[in-house]
Amino acid sequence: MLNWDEFNEDETSVAEQPAKAAPAPAAKPQPEAASRDEVKESSGSYKVADSDRLARARKSLEELDVAAGLEELEMGAARIQVDDKQMINARADLNQLVPFKYEWAWQKYLDGSANHWMPQEVNMNADIALWKSQDGLTADERRIVERSLGYFSTADSLVANNLVLALYRLITNPECRQYLLRQAFEEAIHTHAYQYCVESLGMDEGEVFNMYREVPSVAAKSAWSLKHTQSLARADFNTGTPETDQELLRNLVAFYCVTEGIFFYCGFSQILSMGRRNKMTGVAEQFQYILRDESMHLNFGVDMINQIKIENPHLWTPEFQDEVTQMILEGTELEIAYARDTMPRGVLGMNAAIMEEYLHFICNRRLAQIGLKEQYPGAQNPFPWMSEIIDLRKEKNFFETRVTEYQVGGALSWD
Repeated sequence: MLNWDEFNEDETSVAEQPAKAAPAPAAKPQPEAASRDEVKESSGSYKVADSDRLARARKSLEELDVAAGLEELEMGAARIQVDDKQMINARADLNQLVPFKYEWAWQKYLDGSANHWMPQEVNMNADIALWKSQDGLTADERRIVERSLGYFSTADSLVANNLVLALYRLITNPECRQYLLRQAFEEAIHTHAYQYCVESLGMDEGEVFNMYREVPSVAAKSAWSLKHTQSLARADFNTGTPETDQELLRNLVAFYCVTEGIFFYCGFSQILSMGRRNKMTGVAEQFQYILRDESMHLNFGVDMINQIKIENPHLWTPEFQDEVTQMILEGTELEIAYARDTMPRGVLGMNAAIMEEYLHFICNRRLAQIGLKEQYPGAQNPFPWMSEIIDLRKEKNFFETRVTEYQVGGALSWD
């Protein structure tokens, strides 16, 4: 830890050091007393601002009461009331965080902050040795690791771009915006985690990070997500009409219910199944943390979608419900295609057929969460251990250890 006494020399001792002889400076014309060059202080001297610039700065401050900034602040406006707030198209001052209207949004921000972790906290030594070993992993297992890192390394960047360039501007509730900022930071951590895994394993970074342009099953999911970002990211896009409000809802469904709610689940279950078999435990631990973050993102997005529906029932027409159902079915089919590509044969106690039922189960869950009819009645969860991993408070065995609570990374308690 830095010690100030070591970092900063004692001013008295510095002053007592003999000064080196210097040639006498050439004589300079003295400025007027009103704009003197130097002001003497006990610790030395410094130059004052140019008198003309200082005068202009002071004149500008004198004219501040008529500046446009104060007009924007609406001096004397009434204080914000809870009923002034709403999820979209609110006229309330977005700079005033309180009073809260959606306590659940603030609680999710607090929970997300408590879940903070960093990739470097995870030991990757065992993964590096296993990855470099010629007989450490099968070809199918290596394919899963490569595909997962290839898809996720770009997917979380797409999500972050959507949050920063589109959603933050259009969601008009301060406590929800506070969580969106936290989520954007978490997406950056996730991208960092994938890069950390790729670098640790000595993989070809260019190949992994460009996989969304080279592997069809990866490209298809990324392209589907990007399609639902483009209109909202335009500078001239604004909500306020039924058509634009529905476009925002489409984006929320696409990114929360499909991208984060379906596209992530095949890869997560594959990597975590590998970790349960004591393989690539460092990568699996990173994915465990990421999955728990993403579970919170999903729940937050679902709450936002349902709140917008409550406040704007005219948007949730039968036709729009049919369109949203179709979107979730499309996402499910894309993830099934990805499962078939990543698992041409059985591996890790799973195969493409089992994964298909799991994704049908997940699809039903996403539809039900936003009040839509399930499309695969009777679909069961073949991986109940995934639910345990997502549970933030449940004690559970993981990699032959026990995590008692998911919280700030440095405070993780392992038995």
